[in-house]
Amino acid sequence: MRITRTRTAVGVAVSTLALGVLPAWAAHAEPAAPTAPERGTARHAPHHPSRPASDGVRQIPLQGAVNVRDLGGYRTYDGQRVRYGQVFRADALARLTDADVATLGGLGLKKVVDFRVPAEVQYDGPDRLPAGLTPTSRPISDNGLFTTLMTVIGSRDPVRQEEMLGNGKADAFMRDVYRTFVTDAPNRAQFAATLRDIAHGGKASPLLYHCTAGKDRTGWTSYLLLRAVGVPEHTAVRDFLASNTYRAAYDAKVREGLKQAGLMQNPDLLIPLQEVRTGYLEAALAEVKGTYGSLNGYLRKGLGLDTRTILALRERMVD
Repeated sequence: MRITRTRTAVGVAVSTLALGVLPAWAAHAEPAAPTAPERGTARHAPHHPSRPASDGVRQIPLQGAVNVRDLGGYRTYDGQRVRYGQVFRADALARLTDADVATLGGLGLKKVVDFRVPAEVQYDGPDRLPAGLTPTSRPISDNGLFTTLMTVIGSRDPVRQEEMLGNGKADAFMRDVYRTFVTDAPNRAQFAATLRDIAHGGKASPLLYHCTAGKDRTGWTSYLLLRAVGVPEHTAVRDFLASNTYRAAYDAKVREGLKQAGLMQNPDLLIPLQEVRTGYLEAALAEVKGTYGSLNGYLRKGLGLDTRTILALRERMVD
């Protein structure tokens, strides 16, 4: 019985980290509002959905998710603005409260795309969505992240944990994850299908896509979308890095929980896996340049988006 309880505790702890959710002891606590940005970010304070932020970032404040945002409000190169209320990005939606579900219902969503792999859905649970919405499953590989975390945390061995994650190894692992967004054909197909849904709108608009932490698979999709419709590089990167601000307090609580449970002496080893960094994005973009020559080449050849689809994206998204 004791062995079973120990394994269960490890499983919960690992899913807590890998899936970007709070453990059972804090699952019903309201996530703290971001107080300070993580490394390399600008500060974006949360605000009510009806009041877009002046910098173009609009968080949808929920109790059961911390990284839900409207991609509207950003300026394009030619001075136009990305429409609000068309596309939303999010972290896991499995732990939403009834009030959260009602808030999502007010967004008028027509389609929800879930990038999580089956193991994530199994540990975290299915999406909680407004009546009439069923998530579309488009799993994108985590490149073994879940398995790695199970091994690292489950070992309870600080020496082994240091060997596996220390000295830049966790950072290097995340760069490899981002490279697979470019090199893995099934991953590319899932990104492409989602961008096509947005481009052609209709019954799929407004649309929300999400993974677990709402920062990597979701972050790459958002970067591609913003760049494709003419948002400058520095603005798209700022949207990407904003996940650090929104997730900071939440992720710190997870690390503290792992330490309190005796699973890790130095949970800060996990920070590179919890946050996003410009180096991760740069790793994907270097792969893009090496294989396709440019981001436009990746969109057209890697994702198979034709000129009509790219133009339709801009028509759908930009005022």
